[in-house]
Amino acid sequence: MASARAFLCKDQLQCLICLDVFTDPVSTPCGHNFCMTCLREFWCRTLHYQCPVCKEEFVICPDLHVNAFISELVNQFLNQLPSKPKKVLCDSCTEKKVEALKSCLHCGLSFCSSHLIPHKTKAKLIRHKLMEPVENLENYICQKHERPLELFCRDCQTCVCEFCTDRDHMTHNTVPIEEKSEVMKNCLGPIKAEAQQMIQERLEMIADIKHSVELNKKITEKADLVKIFKALKICILRSQAELPKIMEEKQNAVERQAEEFIKDLEQEITELKWRKTELEQLLHTEDHLHLLQIYPSLCIPPHTKNLGDFNINPHLSVVTLIRMKIQEMLSTEVDRIDDMKLKVFQRYAVDVTLDPNTANQFLILSDYGKKVTYGDKRQNLPDNQERFDRCVCVLGKKGFSSGRFYYEVQVRGKTEWNLGVVRGSAKRKGEITACPENGYWCLCLKNENEFSACDSTHVLLSMKQAPQKVGVYVDYKEGVVSFYEVHAKFHIYSFTGQTFMEKIYPLFSPCINHNGKNSAPMIICTNNFNYIS
Repeated sequence: MASARAFLCKDQLQCLICLDVFTDPVSTPCGHNFCMTCLREFWCRTLHYQCPVCKEEFVICPDLHVNAFISELVNQFLNQLPSKPKKVLCDSCTEKKVEALKSCLHCGLSFCSSHLIPHKTKAKLIRHKLMEPVENLENYICQKHERPLELFCRDCQTCVCEFCTDRDHMTHNTVPIEEKSEVMKNCLGPIKAEAQQMIQERLEMIADIKHSVELNKKITEKADLVKIFKALKICILRSQAELPKIMEEKQNAVERQAEEFIKDLEQEITELKWRKTELEQLLHTEDHLHLLQIYPSLCIPPHTKNLGDFNINPHLSVVTLIRMKIQEMLSTEVDRIDDMKLKVFQRYAVDVTLDPNTANQFLILSDYGKKVTYGDKRQNLPDNQERFDRCVCVLGKKGFSSGRFYYEVQVRGKTEWNLGVVRGSAKRKGEITACPENGYWCLCLKNENEFSACDSTHVLLSMKQAPQKVGVYVDYKEGVVSFYEVHAKFHIYSFTGQTFMEKIYPLFSPCINHNGKNSAPMIICTNNFNYIS
């Protein structure tokens, strides 16, 4: 029944005779439905029993019973409708009650136009206070003095009549209820605005949920993962076939190297043995002159190779080779996973425009708010609360308090920059330490090649190559801020496990121009991704 109620509409529960919602719905033998009274009146006018829709005639008058199922649907439909105020009837009408035109607070009665005439003609009754007719008139009359509640006691925060101010509320501060009502109406404005804001936030959340559902239908991440694991499986099977051959080749190379080493060592041993024999003979010689003549040559060390040159290259085990091969494969496939993630994130791309009211006075923004450059001269701009005064930063115009979003920034040619997101209430005046504790989630470049993430403690990053275009992805609910190199398609860094309690804004800082060395602009890219708007 709950799901049926959600799709009920007036057209489905409409009598085709009176064109209104069924009252005591009945069904004819041909299957059409009408109000019981409407159908009987129709038959009385036509003088024969016929279906008003299909014109099928019935020999005798069908036995009509209220259709319990349709009647229940009608009740559910009527309960969905906003309740209409009941008609207030005249208290003075004796026969047929007529709808009241006014209610009198002094008389405690409601009157139709005819019975209201004395209140417009008789002097005593003219002074009575009339109001729009209400059903619960006793709520507008003082139960103690039976007089209209015309005053509001500020001390007791309650409505009182004129007689109440003579005794119980004599010294209290009272005002006409009209005056108090106007004050309360003024207070209702912000409450209404707050309610509207809550409605808008929930509508945005509904839109975001629907957006996510649609994305889940389109994203082929599961299929891509299957491809990756298939590729890994193929690589492992290929390695399984290739490794024996590789091991055999390595073993043969080691054996050839060993043979050469042994040959060289044996040659050196032969020469050393001859030298040893010669030295033994000289130890026992009586030819002293000969010994003195050849001695200098004997002191020269023989020409031999360094024994360290004969080390055999370490033999790689099968396990080591497999590990190296798997690491190589995983590195390739991880790059593919990063590429997949980037494609998913790009589906959440938003249009980001720079907010000139937040820009440091040295920053120059393009007319369309897509490019920011550091200028050498301070511009004459108002030092409003939103503007950065010391740090050369600028924010995006739109903040985000839910969902996921993504944007890309070109940083090609720059030697310094800062990029990320910032909490709306974060400090903007004076020196700023960028870190999550201060409401900043940023990536920065210094001195051309020193990359770091401004986490609680700065994290130095080793890059495959200098980023040319950086993609920034934020998942508000999950507390994630991720940075990607768009062209090379690799992950740079992610802040995870963060808690966002307010709106966060895109942050851009081209940093100072060092004599033209860092003069390239930061450009927000206009993307044409195939994502759901």
